[in-house]
Amino acid sequence: MSNPIYTHDELYSRNPQATYSDDATVAKFLLGGIGTGNVSVGSRGQLCDWEIMNKPGKGNPLPYTFFALWTRDENGQSIGKVLESSLKKPHERSHGYSSPEVAGLPRFESASLKGEYPFVTVALKDENLPLAVTMEAFTPFIPLNADDSGIPGVIIRYRVKNLSGIDKSVTIAGSLANAVGCVDRPYFGGISVKEEGKNEFRKEGDLKGLYYTSPKLSKDELTYGSMTLLTKAKDVSAKPEWLNTGWWDGAHDFWDDLMEDGRLETPKAPGIRGTFNQHYSKEKVGSMAIHETIPAGGEKVFEFILAWHFPNRPKGWTEQDAESNKKSSCCAGCDGEASITTNYYANLWPSSWDVAKYLECNLSRLEMHSRNFHRALFTSTLPDYVIDALAANIVVIRSTTCYRLKDGTFLAWEGCFGDVGCCQGNCSHVWNYTQTMAFLFPELEHSMRRTEFLVETDESGSMAFRAMQVYGMERHNALPATDGQLGAIIRLYRDWKFSGDDALLKQVWEKASLALDFAFNYWDTDGDFVLDSQQHNTYDIEFYGPNSLCNSIFFAALKAGAEMAEYLCDAVHAKKYREALASGPAKMDELLWGGEYYIQAIDDVDKYQYQYGKGCLSDQLLGQQLAHVSGLGYILPREHVRKAVYSIYKYNFLADMSQHQNVQRTYALNDEKGLLLCTWPHGGRPRFPFVYSDEVWTGIEYQVASHLIYEGFIDEGLTITKAVRERFSGFNRNPWNEIECGNHYARAMASWALLIALSGYKFDLVKGEISFVPVVNADDFSCFFSTGKGWGIYRQKKDADGILHKETEILYGLEK
Repeated sequence: MSNPIYTHDELYSRNPQATYSDDATVAKFLLGGIGTGNVSVGSRGQLCDWEIMNKPGKGNPLPYTFFALWTRDENGQSIGKVLESSLKKPHERSHGYSSPEVAGLPRFESASLKGEYPFVTVALKDENLPLAVTMEAFTPFIPLNADDSGIPGVIIRYRVKNLSGIDKSVTIAGSLANAVGCVDRPYFGGISVKEEGKNEFRKEGDLKGLYYTSPKLSKDELTYGSMTLLTKAKDVSAKPEWLNTGWWDGAHDFWDDLMEDGRLETPKAPGIRGTFNQHYSKEKVGSMAIHETIPAGGEKVFEFILAWHFPNRPKGWTEQDAESNKKSSCCAGCDGEASITTNYYANLWPSSWDVAKYLECNLSRLEMHSRNFHRALFTSTLPDYVIDALAANIVVIRSTTCYRLKDGTFLAWEGCFGDVGCCQGNCSHVWNYTQTMAFLFPELEHSMRRTEFLVETDESGSMAFRAMQVYGMERHNALPATDGQLGAIIRLYRDWKFSGDDALLKQVWEKASLALDFAFNYWDTDGDFVLDSQQHNTYDIEFYGPNSLCNSIFFAALKAGAEMAEYLCDAVHAKKYREALASGPAKMDELLWGGEYYIQAIDDVDKYQYQYGKGCLSDQLLGQQLAHVSGLGYILPREHVRKAVYSIYKYNFLADMSQHQNVQRTYALNDEKGLLLCTWPHGGRPRFPFVYSDEVWTGIEYQVASHLIYEGFIDEGLTITKAVRERFSGFNRNPWNEIECGNHYARAMASWALLIALSGYKFDLVKGEISFVPVVNADDFSCFFSTGKGWGIYRQKKDADGILHKETEILYGLEK
């Protein structure tokens, strides 16, 4: 065995994740709840990537939306700064920066961002300002509580410390554009407005805020909704609507008003207007300010709540789907069914004002649980880059990749393009790799199982791998995906054991057993319990002949199916699956073992396009990895599994990509490190190998890394993990956006298996049992853990006498 590219010290030293300087211009921390849309915080402290209107919006700005600080210097002169650091080069637009970006206003000299999900902090620095300012923002995140983790809002706090020797009057003003009725297409740093909005200043008890609507919109329009900027501060002033009398009058009036005395007032109309083009805008901008006096050496916190409520989304994966559904359901003389549906969060709160009130009134509880989760995850003794990999990919669940319908049904794309979802339908073969949501929000995974089996599996047992019928659309017209369909059986087993939920198992078992039975006749042509026919898979092509990717998943599904059948007293299926297991794995091992790894059994690798033959496929043993995570144990000979997994690391992991030849999509390059999807170390590469073969996907890297750890190759698994996170440095890629085919790609949630593997976590809530056998830092170990009924921290530590003490600290749920 060759040594890993990292030394032991590099893999195991405690070097906390560095903060990101404001030069890390692609570092953007996403905020927002499950299925609510998002806004991000960039490394300069700016709010960016507004995606709150039920579709992706990478790059979408919101005009005149920023926070600013006011104070006075020693001579009584006003000081005003936007609470961001200076804009970064280049500055070469044809018309310069537009007015809505307020790029010409003073900013802080520098900033640094630190993101530890779900909290982001930005430290702003300016040597010429006698104040230290830090921004903190978060959306509540509570595993096992999808509702409170699905709030369309953000808590934003500015902590200001007075560094001077005298008391300071300080104002923090938040300015927000009304996006209700808008189409999220940026132009010159703005948005396109369809209907003019209405801004109002509200008071309710000790709450004060700006409430935005668009009265001309009907409740069934896609852009209908509301926005709120709220505070509980005592001393507040507001300018609900900026001047809109032409050109940049509103921005002039706002800034001059703030600079005068730090307070905001209703704007006064200008004098007689000229006749030249006035550049009027439908955009409605409002501002609200909090005022505090900070004693010398003291500090104050300025807290705002930003909330949004856009309840309507297309009744289909796209607006085109929705319109098509509406037309196809029409009868003579009718208008058809509505082309919209509503988000789940609209059941819980009727408006953004109600969202903001809920956040404020429940903030103590919501923040406590969120900080407990943060503490449990980030105080773990796991290597920091592993924690980073776990935390960063939680973002996928709360990105625009995922959403919930009115009845709670969870739906997801594979990922998202800049302004539209990518590859619809809860794609079963992509979600095959994911683990994060299963261990944090099992109720959402259960929704996916119900959709897969009860909606998308027909009476023959064929499962559509893209969920279209969930919207009443025609069934997805494609071959069933061998890996995705059989993986759904394993996912059902995992979810059942993790939650102890017999109801789910009993509800879907009839269709689940049909889906497993389907493999015997459709993919196994000779009845030897080794799949050998045309097998559609996650590479968007079909493999022909026996291969270990699909067969390892088949065997894990058989073992899971047998256990579930026995539990449900389904003797017929239990016997069928046990008999197949008795000979199938040995037969596959005989057919496919190539001495170092498993290959594809095919006489002429070029007979069918896009095969791999004698190649070393990185996910050749995906089924075995899924079996380990789910607690099923070995399904193939242990020594062959270990040798094959190490061979994947040996042949497919590159410590430098600069000499790698790849005409496909490129996710790793130059001196970066990465795991190739397939290599041909002993020759035999097809003329046209399977598509994507030369690429690097983080989801498969994590899958292989966790499998290496399960097989005892811990340093090798950590080496791959560390390499992934180095590529997402904030300079070349966003640390909270592991892309594949789209932003926030679902497969990246394979990273959670690292925690399960490294902690040696076993779970069986059907029996009420959990256990841990950590494989790193075992003498002094702690980590976050979860079950379907609670979560907390597991710890074990060896004392001076060599006795190992174990404990669990329950932070949420009823387990004791």
